[in-house]
Amino acid sequence: MTTDPPAVTLGIDFGTLSGRALVVAVEDGAELGSAVHEYAHGVVDRELPCGVPLPPDWALQIPQDWRDVLRLAVPRALADAGVTPEQVVGVATDFTACTVLPTTWDGTPLCELAGYERRPHAYPKLWRHHAAQPEADLIVERAQRTGQPWLARYGGRISSEWQYAKALQMLREDPDAYAAADRWIEAADWIVWQLTGAESRNPCTAGYKGVRQDGRYPDEAFLAGLHPGFTGFTAKLEHPLTPLGAPAGRLTARAAELTGLREGTVVAAGNVDAHVTSAAAQALDPGRMLAIMGTSTCHILNSDVLAEVPGMCGVVRDGVVPGLWGYEAGQSGVGDILAWAVRSAVPEEYAVEARRRGIGVHELLTERAAAQPVGGHGLLALDWHSGNRSVLVDHHLSGLILGLTLDTRPEDVYRALVEATAFGTRTIVDAFEAAGVPVTDFTAAGGLLRNRFLMQVYSDVLNRPVHVLASAQGPALGAAIHAAVAAGAYPDIRTASAAMGRRQENAYTPDPARAAAYDRLHAEYRALHDHFGRGGNDVMHRLRALRSAALSSAPKM
Repeated sequence: MTTDPPAVTLGIDFGTLSGRALVVAVEDGAELGSAVHEYAHGVVDRELPCGVPLPPDWALQIPQDWRDVLRLAVPRALADAGVTPEQVVGVATDFTACTVLPTTWDGTPLCELAGYERRPHAYPKLWRHHAAQPEADLIVERAQRTGQPWLARYGGRISSEWQYAKALQMLREDPDAYAAADRWIEAADWIVWQLTGAESRNPCTAGYKGVRQDGRYPDEAFLAGLHPGFTGFTAKLEHPLTPLGAPAGRLTARAAELTGLREGTVVAAGNVDAHVTSAAAQALDPGRMLAIMGTSTCHILNSDVLAEVPGMCGVVRDGVVPGLWGYEAGQSGVGDILAWAVRSAVPEEYAVEARRRGIGVHELLTERAAAQPVGGHGLLALDWHSGNRSVLVDHHLSGLILGLTLDTRPEDVYRALVEATAFGTRTIVDAFEAAGVPVTDFTAAGGLLRNRFLMQVYSDVLNRPVHVLASAQGPALGAAIHAAVAAGAYPDIRTASAAMGRRQENAYTPDPARAAAYDRLHAEYRALHDHFGRGGNDVMHRLRALRSAALSSAPKM
């Protein structure tokens, strides 16, 4: 008697610096094999590959890096799992967002056309491209003035990271490139286009990053008030939406040759890395907040309640799972801030000790910071080194460390920054609950789960248990779950999540004494947060303006 080999799905996660392919068993979500491809160009934030310098706050990427994930990581993942292409019943992808690019009608990125390789606006703008803050401010000001009803769905603010702000910046600074762009498309949808040969769009990026509410984008009269040439912008976006977990198409012969997969394999609708992780973490039910913690943190919360939550990144019906309102909030910098501390504020003697002990500098600082009592360093920080995504939605804010003395040590700064990121998350949780959207429990995912001290700080600051995703590859696993639904292996995302997802309950629980101490520190954090973030003192904005003026007038070396 022979049995058929087990069915598997493939989740492909496109991150900020690399892409990962993960092979998952459809039956129970077992992770059978994976492979990672590091982008050759990483984040392009100083100069284009051709040498053209970039201004401050720019962050671009190279489309060929994404194709190389399909070409290199997918075959290696299949080999690592020991499965054949015939066993793969479905493929799904997820992407950072808002990572968006201009293309021609056939999906060719503008930067790959002759004559456009030296034009920065022809390249994909990574999620952390923050140079469109003036355009975001203009959109908010005009939306408030004209009473746009969709603004409340985004907490009253529009981010510089999102589609409309980035496109308006392109129109203002390079109108010819803007005119040459037939389509303006999220990388989450563009990569599906590469696999299926046909354009598709998904409701997640359209709603959270494209300001699409109740089946409509902002109207032409509003766009004309932003810039006369912006009136027809929505035509670059318009396309029927494919529901999450539904098939967007099938793998073309060309894509099959590129990836080593079987032609005709089902490809699911595109999705965002943070949102798709909710399925992996079994965090789809109302009230279950998921924090995907890495270089930045994205907070996802499903609810049967529609409310206006100040400073959230958006609420979209069916945006995470059909049938519920999906809320998104986030912090622009978390792991990035800790990496900055290691890179910029650690003397050589620490690096020497870490090497002697065979550990990393992060581990050394964590060890020393964990030995301190709450408040023992005498510091308080604001976690705005990459601006503030929620609840202030202002990427021209900057970091702050208060209380420095001649006795302050690197581990003091490190711990204060860890605590600041936890305070930022608590501020977001408090905003939801104050608006009448309950947060019943808290689950964490992402690379920062490796830092047990950091996770305990979050539990103490939040004063609630923290559950964790029991997988190191949350987005890729979540994508694989969506692929199983698209392939017909499960009737819906919630059923597939229950079978294939995984989380560890109560991985961290709060210590009452530390939680009480953090209550006092958090009150001071909120005072600083509101003073510098809500207009008490705009010095951070003035400093940024002075920096920009100095850099623009400095002689070229």
